[in-house]
Amino acid sequence: MNAFIKWMNEKFTPKMNKITRNAWIAAIQDAFMATLPFILVGSLITMISILNEYIPKMPNFSPITTFSFGLISIFIAFLVPYFIMEKKKKNDRKLIAGLTGVSLFFILLMPKLTDDGNITFSLERFGGNGMFVALFVGIVAGSVLYLFTKFSFFKNSSSLPDFIIVWFDTIIPITLLLLFGWLFTFQLQFDFYALILKVFEPISILGQSFAGFVLISFLGIFLYSFGISAWALYPIVYPIWLAGIEANSHAVSKGLEVQNIFTMETQMAWVWIGGMGTTLPFVLMMLFFAKSNHLKAIGKVTITPSIFNINEPVIFGAPIAFNPILMIPMWLNALIIPAITYIVLNLGMVKIPAEVFQLWYLPVGISTFLVNSDFRGLILLVVILVVSWLIWFPFFKVYDMQQVKKEQEE
Repeated sequence: MNAFIKWMNEKFTPKMNKITRNAWIAAIQDAFMATLPFILVGSLITMISILNEYIPKMPNFSPITTFSFGLISIFIAFLVPYFIMEKKKKNDRKLIAGLTGVSLFFILLMPKLTDDGNITFSLERFGGNGMFVALFVGIVAGSVLYLFTKFSFFKNSSSLPDFIIVWFDTIIPITLLLLFGWLFTFQLQFDFYALILKVFEPISILGQSFAGFVLISFLGIFLYSFGISAWALYPIVYPIWLAGIEANSHAVSKGLEVQNIFTMETQMAWVWIGGMGTTLPFVLMMLFFAKSNHLKAIGKVTITPSIFNINEPVIFGAPIAFNPILMIPMWLNALIIPAITYIVLNLGMVKIPAEVFQLWYLPVGISTFLVNSDFRGLILLVVILVVSWLIWFPFFKVYDMQQVKKEQEE
């Protein structure tokens, strides 16, 4: 185990961190981060809309969700090429790159134009369902515009203002990108949007399966235990989450069965209790049962953030990261807790979340109830806490005794 951790620390982790710092990956991560306020607005409206069940005369706030979370793909189509230019140190072209991404995205949505000047889009293509398309458009637009930064109509000694040079130098890449969209949509009458969704469909199907749910949940926590941010996986999992929760919402509105379990709402309600790796039971053990002064102190410091599902202090303060004794129960939690959650939700014993609600920083229990307003979800939460406690406890005792012995020697 020590040899494995040494290899992870010296070989694997530096390579993974290098990947996450890659300009293209970092641009996608920053794009998702920039859209979080709009997702949180949608989450707040979901929380407020719960009151409609008790106050029927309350106004309908759902249009706010439609024009925040419901436009998430447009934001991504703009932000990805924008941040690609920024990461590549081409700041003079990042706004043009973002606007080009939005323009190409709109074309590939297969809009319907009428002779009287009206244009019609399918609203659902603007939301989570269009996330893979937005990512594709953003990466293509960013790549083409960056490629053309190596070409210029003007010499370096040109006396023209820089913004005019940028105008002329971006005409060709913008034209090529829009010609690409025009050819497929208006000439070939080909729904490129549907094609991209079809290409990425296996990824979504895998993510929503039992094996995919457990494997991806484990992989994120496995990386986290080595100090690698789970954001490394977000370019893959975030589109699955958002498309899944949006599909669930549409299913409810049409009276259909909700099917998508792999969403961020499910993760934060039952899988990440106290943070990724279900670390709240471990913090409670340190606070109330630790005999070593070191673990007692860490328990006092980390209990409040853990209640609000923030566990960086315990991951790097206990520490769990790179600790052979404490990493094992974290990995076991990452396999067993998602498995229990998926089985219970899939059997219909607890309602599958069907509305966007990513206020993960609400206290444990409150966030669990609000994701689906199902009291049975709280019973599942208690079961998960008990199971996680049993997983953590023997490893906690071993580590606590080691710390006691160390303190006595000192």
